[in-house]
Amino acid sequence: MIDVAIAGAGIGGLAAALSLAKAGLDVRVFESVREIRPLGVGINLLPHSVRHLFELGLQPALDATGIRTSELRYTTTRGETIWREPRGLEAGYRWPQFSIHRGRLQGLLLAAVRDRLGTDAVLLDHAATSVETRADRAILTAGEETVEARLVIAADGIHSALRARHYADEGPPIWNGAILWRATTEAVPYLDGRTMCMCGHEKQKFVCYPITPAGSDGRATINWIAERRFPTDRAWRREDWNRSGDLKEFLPHFADWRFPWLDVPALIEGAAAVYEYPMVDREPLPRWTFGRMTLLGYAAHPMYPIGSNGASQAILDARALAGATMRHGPTPEALAAYESERRPKTSGIVLANRRNGPEQVMQIVEERAPGGFSELNAIISHDELAGIASTYKKLAGFDPAILNAEPDLYR
Repeated sequence: MIDVAIAGAGIGGLAAALSLAKAGLDVRVFESVREIRPLGVGINLLPHSVRHLFELGLQPALDATGIRTSELRYTTTRGETIWREPRGLEAGYRWPQFSIHRGRLQGLLLAAVRDRLGTDAVLLDHAATSVETRADRAILTAGEETVEARLVIAADGIHSALRARHYADEGPPIWNGAILWRATTEAVPYLDGRTMCMCGHEKQKFVCYPITPAGSDGRATINWIAERRFPTDRAWRREDWNRSGDLKEFLPHFADWRFPWLDVPALIEGAAAVYEYPMVDREPLPRWTFGRMTLLGYAAHPMYPIGSNGASQAILDARALAGATMRHGPTPEALAAYESERRPKTSGIVLANRRNGPEQVMQIVEERAPGGFSELNAIISHDELAGIASTYKKLAGFDPAILNAEPDLYR
């Protein structure tokens, strides 16, 4: 019997495997796909999650794979700056923020798991279908195997089969009407080459940030997201998660978004491939833990990709779970402590992201000055902007003063 069986080899599941193994537990990961490929586009890792990855010894791999983000900037549809703030080390954190390709991040986590836990630590083509919990163990069915473990962690994503066992009537994820078209483009970097920009408002938005430094040709890989919102009763391809996007459906709406420092239509047209995704989440749950099984990451708390928090919160789940097992061992008491710490926090973030999280400043300015402004302070004060940013940082667990004061987990 092993200590922990993890269903799912995504970012959350692999981070949990590394975290629990460092806590001294015997861990195996069971993944449904036959091959893990570097899928997806860019994501951001906030300092609170980077702190934990550094504790796991992954700083060299992160620096070799992503880019340290220097600044976040919110603007109007005309490129007028609403709010800008330093990020990572530049903001006084002890750890940087990284902009990184999601698939490459998953790849470096997978390599670390196999290097540290053994090449057989991740079993592919083993889809988790059920868990039977007993007083002293849990029995996971994954593929054609049954595995006995002291704990089972369901990290099998937004369509979690193990979550569905306990919430059979939940139905599909909830679509809020927004469609995201996502891609990467090789282009000359804008501004300082390490800035994350969010332009527009609630109905229409463009997000971009580099995920590599500029190469010898002067070009970097820039991740971007074009977003538009539609009526929720409109027929759409809601459940197609990796469909190729059609530029005709969204590029005309960004045709005049040419700023002195960023040419949005050129960035869109320069992409080799574009993918469309619905913006979806699920209702916060009243319970994650059932006997010796609990939920983690998007299986527990799928949220809108607002505030750069999705992958980061899954990594924080892994950290909290490791800490709970260090205090209580691989027991139901550890799962109860983990859920008590993480479920209220992540539920709050899910609900805050439905209200646009820190990105609400763009909508506020759009509503108050739809035609633009000559003096920002006449539209919204610096104190109001700073307050919105600070409130979200505290809610999501990355207020710099609080985070910097927290002790390392494994000491």
